[in-house]
Order: sequence, then C-alpha cells, then structure tokens
Amino acid sequence: MNTSTSQCRYVTVNPDNHHLGIATGPIPEPGPDEVLIKVHSAGLNRADLLQRKGLYPPPEDASPVMGLEVAGTVAAVGANAGKWVPGDKVCALTHGGGYADYAVAPAGQCLPIPSGFSKGEAAALPEALLTIWHNLFQRARLQSGEKVLIHGGASGIGTLGIMMCATMGAEVYTTAGTDEKCRALEGRGATRAINYKTEDFEAVLTEMGLNNRINVILDMIGGDYIQKNINVAAPEGRIVNIAFMNGFKAEVNFAPLLMKRITLTGSTLRAQSFAQKTAMVEEIMAHIFPHLESGEIKPVIDSIYPLEQVEQAHGHMEGGQHMGKIILRM
Repeated sequence: MNTSTSQCRYVTVNPDNHHLGIATGPIPEPGPDEVLIKVHSAGLNRADLLQRKGLYPPPEDASPVMGLEVAGTVAAVGANAGKWVPGDKVCALTHGGGYADYAVAPAGQCLPIPSGFSKGEAAALPEALLTIWHNLFQRARLQSGEKVLIHGGASGIGTLGIMMCATMGAEVYTTAGTDEKCRALEGRGATRAINYKTEDFEAVLTEMGLNNRINVILDMIGGDYIQKNINVAAPEGRIVNIAFMNGFKAEVNFAPLLMKRITLTGSTLRAQSFAQKTAMVEEIMAHIFPHLESGEIKPVIDSIYPLEQVEQAHGHMEGGQHMGKIILRM
C-alpha cells in the first residue's frame, strides 16, 4: 500500500502534566523484517502507565508512542516478513507504537488470531502470553503436577496465566483484592484464590499444609511479599519477579534461600531481543495456541474504550478495580 500521503491517529503525552492527547501523522513504514498492521484494538499494560509518567522510557530504537500489543489486519509487509501477507488477521507484540491506527511489529512477534476470537480479545494476548510463557515455562521451568502461586491474579497477566498453568497441568494458587475476584479466579482454574486485603497468603497456605511446598511463584508485587515468597517456596523452588508494585526494597532473611536451594530471578519482556521473543512465539504456537483455538484458554476482557477515551482507560487501570485486560479500540 502507498502510505506516503496517508495519515493515522496516535496517542501523545504532554511531558509537563502527563495528560494524553491524540495527534495525526504519517503512517509508519515497515522495515524489512516487519509487518504494518491496521490496528483494530490495542491492549493496555502497566508499562504504559510508567512510560506515560517518564518512569519507563522506551528503548532508543523503539517508537516513542505507547502501546505494546495490538490486533488487526496486515496492511503491508517488509521484504523478509516470511509467511505474512496483506489481509492476514494477526495479533502482535510491538516495539511500541500500538496506540495508533497503524503500527509496525517484527514479523516474528506476530501470531494468527485464534478461531472464534474477536480482535479485542486477540489484542489481550501477546504481552501476557509471552510474559507468562517466558517467566513460568522457560525461566522457572514449571512442570505438570507442580504447585504455582501467581500474585496479581486479577490482572491481564494473572488471569491468562492461571488458565495457561491449569491447562498445562499445574496446581494453581493466586492472590487478588476482592472476594468476588477470588471466586471468579477459582472458576477459571485456580485451586484457591486468596484475598490479600483480608487474608495473609503465607498464613493461608500454611494452614492448607502448603508451606514449603510451592514450586514456582510469579510475583509482580515485591515489598513484603519477597520474604513471604521465600518462606512458602518448596525446596528447589523458583521465584520470578516481573514487577515491584509494593516497592523494590525490603529487609529479607535469605537463610531459607540457601537451605531450600531456591532460585530467585526476574525479567522484563521489553529488554529481550527480537530473536528471544520470536523463539517464545514459536513455543507458544506449539504448546499454547491449540488451547486458544479450542477455547480452553481465553483472555478475560474487563472493558473496552475508544481511542478518544485513552485518558479514562489509563485512569481505570490506575484505580485497580479492573479484572482482566483493558482494551483500546481504534
């Protein structure tokens, strides 16, 4: 397609007050290894909130526009884009730029939209799929039959992660902020969801006879959870941190780390290379995509906002009352 004379809307950030607006500019051109996607929907992530406030600047080679995942239709392809052709329906992990009518994405970070999925549902997949797959299945080596604790279970990553882990044969425990959310998460595969506002997850797991028996923990909370995670972890347990919403610092007794031979690690998805993300997509296509196609795994959509209401969408995420993914529709 000829994009030289066409325009597209995209979201801007006022650096002085961090308010969001909408501007119009040229449609981006895909590079040799990229596809250009006419965006139907884009997923919101907490990384977007941080980037908006200047706390998570994009890499130098990334688009300054927010938005890490989209779903839509391939509009144009680079010379080395492989199997993708214009007209394909895809969802993709972008290198930024997703809050726009058109976005480019590395060809290896695109997935077909599963059968029966709306584009809004598909936009909820890429960031959560790759985050869960890399941290729980690649980094923590979660196996069928093991016990996994997923903090922040009502988030987009948490809700999809619970279903992925349960489908792959793990016994899933999680934390969330209301009884209603906890019961909903139990309905989606969690053996026990713990209301962190009224219960102490370490005490609950201990009462259930699960102290020192949790094989894998995915934590986005940090703070005082760091010690509690170490306490409940099983011998040879693996703890993966992907965020620290309650703070990066804590006073920790690391003696159990030695006694139980625990692995404590962490990662961010954006810092990984395109080659690493492509490998994640290939493994997801082999191991998880069939369960998406069958409907066994499906993302939870909290709400959908038109692009013009992006400021309200961010406010809804910051409020913390949502369950599942918040989506922008172009």
